[in-house]
Amino acid sequence: MSNYLAAKGLRSWLTTLDHKRIGLMYLFSIFVFFLLGGIFALILRLHLFGWGKDLLSADMYNQFFTFHGAIMIFLVIIPGIPGALGNFILPIMLGAKDVAFPRLNLASYYIFMVGAIFAASALFLRGADGGWTFYTPYSIRTNTTVLLVLTGALIAGFSSILTALNFIISIHKLRAPGMTWDRLPLFLWALYATSIIQILATPVLAITLVLLIAERVLQIGIFDPKLGGDPILFQHFFWFYSHPAVYIMILPAMGVISEVIPVFSRKPIFGYKAIAYSSFGIALIAFIVWGHHMVVSGQSELANFLFSLLTMFVAVPTGIKVFSWVGTMYRGSIHLYAPMLYALGFLELFTIGGLTGIFLATLAIDVHMTDTYFVVAHFHYVMVGGTIMGLLAGVHYWFPKMTGRLYSERDAAISFWSILIGFNVTFFPQFILGAQGMPRRYWHYLPEYTMLNRVSTVGSWFIGFGFLYLMIYMWKAVRYGKASGSNPWSALTLEWQTSSPPPTENFEIDPVVTDWPYAYAPDNVHMAVNK
Repeated sequence: MSNYLAAKGLRSWLTTLDHKRIGLMYLFSIFVFFLLGGIFALILRLHLFGWGKDLLSADMYNQFFTFHGAIMIFLVIIPGIPGALGNFILPIMLGAKDVAFPRLNLASYYIFMVGAIFAASALFLRGADGGWTFYTPYSIRTNTTVLLVLTGALIAGFSSILTALNFIISIHKLRAPGMTWDRLPLFLWALYATSIIQILATPVLAITLVLLIAERVLQIGIFDPKLGGDPILFQHFFWFYSHPAVYIMILPAMGVISEVIPVFSRKPIFGYKAIAYSSFGIALIAFIVWGHHMVVSGQSELANFLFSLLTMFVAVPTGIKVFSWVGTMYRGSIHLYAPMLYALGFLELFTIGGLTGIFLATLAIDVHMTDTYFVVAHFHYVMVGGTIMGLLAGVHYWFPKMTGRLYSERDAAISFWSILIGFNVTFFPQFILGAQGMPRRYWHYLPEYTMLNRVSTVGSWFIGFGFLYLMIYMWKAVRYGKASGSNPWSALTLEWQTSSPPPTENFEIDPVVTDWPYAYAPDNVHMAVNK
């Protein structure tokens, strides 16, 4: 059987139906968008290094902020793990030759790219502002090309729906013989729960964006009070999607962590069923807590109380996962290779983000913290710290499977520590800024906020260095890395039971599952790594 990388030429990639190549195209595209969104972030932080008005005008600051947020949310964090790692790993993990609908899978990628092109085209026209939330009535009245960004987000949403549909059907219909539901890898449980959220929540965003576009183009009064609309209605629609979207972002990362920790602890996962079922608990709660984003919007005290109470319940299924991961590591033979470093980084950043979420779920504190830098810090600790750390853990874990090569563990450690330290230096001071009352999204701030903003900006340079260094050593590994062998981590899930990189059909002999995929014994194997 031929290796899936054997066919050469751009045409063979652009017309491929191989899920592995589609996953790599997603991964490459997402890293390009991450680089673009990161450049906007670094420029914003550089502007905020001083409290003057030197680098960006107010309008330009708003536009850079909008592009940073929209790119990172809709083109990086939401599609990141499902589109890249999910497409590559899910069928091999199932023991299948491909996803259920290969042509639909390729179409999903092209739909995603069309949406990205629409959104990015605003960069070369009149720009776009309004933030990634596109709150009305400003997003209706602004004279920038926000319409293109809205259309791009609308189109990209259909890619998410089609990918989720493909994953659910693949998990139901393409499992290898013997892979019962209680032998399903936890990464697949996470993708399954995520796909359910995507199918149920994304149409709400699509409807909201269609209404917003119609109001902007046709001047129909839906959200704009000047036209007889209600801007609070937009908030309800938007957050009914966007709060479940938080878990579209974070649940796949949790699935990655659930694969990495038992492998590098050389122990069976602790609480397998609790982790699997808690994903659905998170998915359920995600749909009934959107109102905690609207505490100061004028909704009733009863609604505020109920949304606050329900938000507290999110801590239960997430706490189950964290407890299970820590229980897995307890008395394990922990190997601090790159995937495990990023998994531990995920635990640290996500835990801080989750605990500060309890602060924001408390009404008296939330009223004070709403629209301050405290919310910015909380959001980045959960979404960026959690999801990106999960993505990088997965990329380092499955890199040998994707390429058949090993990266340098020394280089990976340098990059990890630069990113982790830089992240904390960047965003932890923002908790303090928020508690002191500094509003978010401000182009110009009071002098007393200068020191912490400068500390935050210096931290962003460490993050930028870490990601640049990561891209360099990953490229070197692809070109010159040592051969990894089929299973360098001595893992037990099915993707490690075929060659690295896999053949076009994934397996030379159709696999049969006879055991639970997490039955590790401490120190029973040697891991092949490149020091």
